[in-house]
Amino acid sequence: MRLGELNALDTEVAERELLRCCGSTQWAREMAASRPFDSAETMAQTGDTIWSSLERVDWLEAFAAHPRIGANAEAPAATPSGLPRGVSDSSRRGRGPGASAEKVDGSPRTEWATQEQSGVASAPDEVRARLAASNRDYEARFGYIFIVCATGKSAGEMLALLDGRLTNDPDEELHIAAEEQRKITRLRLAKLLDARH
Repeated sequence: MRLGELNALDTEVAERELLRCCGSTQWAREMAASRPFDSAETMAQTGDTIWSSLERVDWLEAFAAHPRIGANAEAPAATPSGLPRGVSDSSRRGRGPGASAEKVDGSPRTEWATQEQSGVASAPDEVRARLAASNRDYEARFGYIFIVCATGKSAGEMLALLDGRLTNDPDEELHIAAEEQRKITRLRLAKLLDARH
């Protein structure tokens, strides 16, 4: 998709396209309302600014849109409601119909998650098992899945990062995870504008 095409989309369609890049309904809504963008960099900077202004519930909603590292990219990490443990539908402040249903849509977002986590695909079974165990420990400690910008990282690198972050203070870790989500979103915004994807 070209930037001009994104700028010209109906608001609802633009929000859906932007949700592929970041699973926060509020982020997608504010991004769609911020159009037109005059460049890809302006769009990315606007995304950063909006992301940093959001609340914890919005960050958690975005985290829930990702598969666990090493898990099937078509299986969302969220609870059946589409939100992380401890985040109720009512706490989303009525952010829009069907938001949780769009977490994984079989479209470019699924393909992107598979590409981003490609470092896990060829990992030995032992490393994959350790990733799964550490993922469970992380989720039990923090209440949401481990978020890392996985692009270009091996399974071993991701495992080391995961294990290292398990000792973080919960507030510190939330901000680290939010920064990783920001990096992922920037990469996906670029993919959104890449006609090959």
